[in-house]
Amino acid sequence: MSRRSDWLTGGPRAPESRPIPPAGAVTCLSREAMATLFEVQFPDVGIPRGIALLVFDEIDAIERQLSVYRPDSEVSLLNSKGHLSPQKVESRLFQLLADCHRIWAETGGAFDITAGPLIRAWGFLRREGTLPPHEELVSLLSRVGSQRLKFDLRSETILFEREGIEINLGAIGKGYAIDRAIEQLQPRGLQSALLSAGKSSIRAVGDAPGNRGWPVELSDPFLSGGRLGIVTLEDRALSTSACTEQFFEHGGKRYGHIIDPRTGWPAPPDRQVTVLADTAARAEALSTAFYVLGQDWARDYIRKDPTLGAIYVEKQDSGTACDVLGNVAW
Repeated sequence: MSRRSDWLTGGPRAPESRPIPPAGAVTCLSREAMATLFEVQFPDVGIPRGIALLVFDEIDAIERQLSVYRPDSEVSLLNSKGHLSPQKVESRLFQLLADCHRIWAETGGAFDITAGPLIRAWGFLRREGTLPPHEELVSLLSRVGSQRLKFDLRSETILFEREGIEINLGAIGKGYAIDRAIEQLQPRGLQSALLSAGKSSIRAVGDAPGNRGWPVELSDPFLSGGRLGIVTLEDRALSTSACTEQFFEHGGKRYGHIIDPRTGWPAPPDRQVTVLADTAARAEALSTAFYVLGQDWARDYIRKDPTLGAIYVEKQDSGTACDVLGNVAW
């Protein structure tokens, strides 16, 4: 039988990247989707709001396609039938899943869209922290691992190696929705905008009014009211991963909600990782992988791709330690 945690709680604050109001006037619109608040900002220069509202229509469509909480979503249908025969999926979704498989391989399995059963076993899908028995984790690991997803590039079909495998895009879906939404803006003449999802994933287009790029403030997750600094995003995305929002304590030990899919156990909780990349989807996926793998691994990965940057924040006895890696306008 599993053992319930002492309590499930939140830390000083959720991982937060807060857009700073630019010097010029902007219009800001928001809508709830994917269990978070999406916001779009764009210059207040007479651009019809209907164009910006296309952002939210696209995000709603992506949620209908990706959500595992909707039994009729394309991902839910794939999960229910994927072990029976190769399943044809929409071309953009197939490309997203193929990109996830590539990132899984590049990160040695630290980013894995099949890790949902592990997250459920630890109680984080229900926000009820649970320490699962060792035997349960061993059993679940036999159904986790993107090597068990078989892709046919020619037919754009996916086959699950066995029954019980699940795809969950919670560690990349918000970023992907932001990227798809931006595709709705630029062909319609909106060349400057900032899109955010829950203040943990952000993508900037062009320059903010009166600014070069879009300034974004990073908060210190371990100090109430503390600020790490300001990052300037120029046609770039940012995503932050941390366990200061979801964790539980059991037997005097803290367990965070970011699970290492290679072992089935939570990654160290006293850490925050922000990744800067060309797309919000890539930034979101790599922020999870870099969180699991640690700073040394991330440094080696970033050396191979000069477009990437990362900011590591770790809680130490003496206070907050902050290290900046790679390409960061800090």
